[in-house]
Amino acid sequence: MFLAKNEHEHEMPIIAIKFGNPSMSMKKDWIKIDLHIHTLDDPKDAVDYSAHQLLERARSLDFRVLAITLHDAVFDRQEVFADAAAMGILLIPAVEVRLCGADVIVLNVTGEEIAALKDFDDLRRLRARRGSSVLIIAPHPFYVFGSSIGSRLFAEIDCFDAIELCHFHKGLFNLNRRAEKAAARFRKPLIATSDAHRLQAFGRHYTSIPMPPEVTVENVFTALRTGPLNLTSPPCSFADLASAIYFLFLAHPFRRLKRRRLMRARSPRKTRAGA
Repeated sequence: MFLAKNEHEHEMPIIAIKFGNPSMSMKKDWIKIDLHIHTLDDPKDAVDYSAHQLLERARSLDFRVLAITLHDAVFDRQEVFADAAAMGILLIPAVEVRLCGADVIVLNVTGEEIAALKDFDDLRRLRARRGSSVLIIAPHPFYVFGSSIGSRLFAEIDCFDAIELCHFHKGLFNLNRRAEKAAARFRKPLIATSDAHRLQAFGRHYTSIPMPPEVTVENVFTALRTGPLNLTSPPCSFADLASAIYFLFLAHPFRRLKRRRLMRARSPRKTRAGA
């Protein structure tokens, strides 16, 4: 296993970016978490696996903490939360909400709280009201695909607790470099996630935290804010790149189009006025 430490780690919580599988001692003393995942419940993206399929895969890979981050909708299916708990997995209510054209991940929130968010000032008010009981991440901040916040991150940095280390990188193509510099500059932790839209994409990119006395939302958030953290984010293989390009530009747009047509076909027809 090659261990590459962030060059700025003396300015922020200790972070190690690992390429390969964690050691046996890591498996015993640390727990794996993924806080950016999509399922077929997503109202905007066309995903083909269920929350229960995700839980089964997570259990087989020894994950202990997950967040299903649907677009603009808080995942709140209580039977799934109950099944996760029965598997020994902490499922945190979360959302990937779009504010002023930028995606933002908010953890441990309700649908009512998210419905009230219209801009970053609303996000600041939520943070002021909830304090450390919420955790807010800037996902894939400098990637051109998707609604990334880009350079606006610097103006809104006080809204965020952490910055995502995006899974999509290989060699010279690594737009995470700006994210790493921003994290060091503003003393924010980097958090690796899968941003999984396909089931096989889940499990390779994740963050590990030291095993807390009890796996609770409060303890997980404290660990993420204070470190140390271990980030597992291997570079894409050429097969991964080809698969991702195919999914991004062909399969996923076709699925979304098919889904929109199906939803239009299922929606009730408008009745004539006065009929």
